[in-house]
Amino acid sequence: MSAQFANLDFAQKILEEQNTDARHRAAENQKLIASGTISVLDLAAPASAVREFNEAAELMRQQKAKDALVHLQKAVKQYKNFVSAHQDMGLAYEDLDDTNRARAEFETAIKLDPKFAGSLVSLGRLELGQKNYDAAEADFAKAAALRPSDASVLSMLAYAQYCTHQYLHAIATAQRVHELDHKGLANVHYVAAASAIAVQNWPEVRSELQLFTQEDPGSPLAAVARQNLEILAHSNVTQQVTAVSVQAAPGASEIHTFPNSDRLKAQLAAASDDADDSCADCSSVAEIVPNATLPATSSRDLGRGFTFHATVDEVAVFFSASSHGHAVTDLQSEDVKILDANKPPAKVLQFVPQSKLPLRLGLLMDTSGSVQQRFSFEQSAAQKFLKEMMNPSDLSFVVGFSNSTHLTQDFSGDLEQLSAGIHKLQPDGGTALFDAVSYGCWKLAAYPDHERVANVLVVLTDGEDNSSHISLKQALRDSETTGVTVYTISTAVHDGPKTDADKVLIKLAETSGGEALFPDGLMLGHTFDKLHDIIRSRYMVAYRPADFLPDGSYRSIRVAAERNGEHFRVRARDGYHARLATQSSGNFKP
Repeated sequence: MSAQFANLDFAQKILEEQNTDARHRAAENQKLIASGTISVLDLAAPASAVREFNEAAELMRQQKAKDALVHLQKAVKQYKNFVSAHQDMGLAYEDLDDTNRARAEFETAIKLDPKFAGSLVSLGRLELGQKNYDAAEADFAKAAALRPSDASVLSMLAYAQYCTHQYLHAIATAQRVHELDHKGLANVHYVAAASAIAVQNWPEVRSELQLFTQEDPGSPLAAVARQNLEILAHSNVTQQVTAVSVQAAPGASEIHTFPNSDRLKAQLAAASDDADDSCADCSSVAEIVPNATLPATSSRDLGRGFTFHATVDEVAVFFSASSHGHAVTDLQSEDVKILDANKPPAKVLQFVPQSKLPLRLGLLMDTSGSVQQRFSFEQSAAQKFLKEMMNPSDLSFVVGFSNSTHLTQDFSGDLEQLSAGIHKLQPDGGTALFDAVSYGCWKLAAYPDHERVANVLVVLTDGEDNSSHISLKQALRDSETTGVTVYTISTAVHDGPKTDADKVLIKLAETSGGEALFPDGLMLGHTFDKLHDIIRSRYMVAYRPADFLPDGSYRSIRVAAERNGEHFRVRARDGYHARLATQSSGNFKP
């Protein structure tokens, strides 16, 4: 009998442990549901469907949307009520620019579980990108009702309210965000300031701009915000400003990769697939013309700082010409021919050597852990480059990037400040190259210049992106949309054929009309000298394209230079996407 009781005691212990594990799993699942990570319906998914979903999630992290779709479709086939699988299918279709299927999957997920905010947010983002502002506002409002303390959802709602001209609601929503932990969401104050401009509430404008510049002083829009604060300071508006301080989010742990990783191969393949496509999602990025901001003299003019693009269909192209490896620096307008969408321009507006234009230069330096041994040498070479590159009318900024971007010196013409910014950089972490290029392009484009300038981004890196949140394809689109020319200098050791990392650097540079340079060892200083000559010997031609249609289509650009029967080698960007007829002139992005 004692043995039987012992067996009973053992069985009871096993049962108690199983019940404890079940309670623990139930508690963890409730946390996931409460956090908005999964839908309550997802708890009933069979293990086989969950395995397919997890496989797809890993592929999505690697930005392999096509491969992820195969597993997501299997997961949904095994469990048709798998809300998270439907939502991720929508995200995968969105990555592939198939907005109709993306919308259908988001709507299916919402129909299955109307209380799952994640699907509403995904659909709202899609509608926002398609300029369906009323629909986006409705989706974000429903999501915010489900998650009233989610600062990210509220920030998107504020932007949608601005787009639907609900300016007072947008300001109120921004104030709700400010009361929450909203690290990384300082743009909501910029949206609130724009809304306050619309209703001419100048004290509110000043307060929101002050908060914005304090919370995110390195934002691409910070220069515009400061310009408008100066306008307010010289007007008769007075308002006590509340100061806030937000701690920077800690960086992610270091990630290692290789110059021929699967990730880089996938990025290059996706960018190549996109080369000739129409830009289905370009409407999600506002057009910016750097010289569209006009001088403002009173509070009535303040709103001009928030309108970067007047709808004028003009194109400015920077290009270089060379003969047998040497720059051609004396071209005349009659030596140059341009074809836009295979047709000559309707009118050429300006032709000028770049040396006669102010230069706006962003210096992006890779500070990932892999560059540590040679980093001090790179800093010295970059410092010398800026010293020789800068003229009195030029401005530069310095950014380091690892897992995230770090602005160490904002726009300045002071060489000592720029040098100090370079020497503040410290190697650490992974490599978010694509994020850094996108940041640099928008920062250059958003600077409030009152005349045509040359926007150039110089990127010093090995090209081994392993931490970016955006794709190579999106970084290329951002350089195209902003009109920034990208030059890349490789920091890798080159003793063989071009790697995928090298090809990434070539793609980033040549698509924008720039050039990828590959120095060897101690030749970095010489490479910077060569880059100085390349940049200064370029030309700018501005024109109105013939038969322009605001339909979002891709328009190729071909620039040819010839003199006395000699054809020169020309480097220029390949083309651009036409604006959409419904495209807004604002620049706010959630």
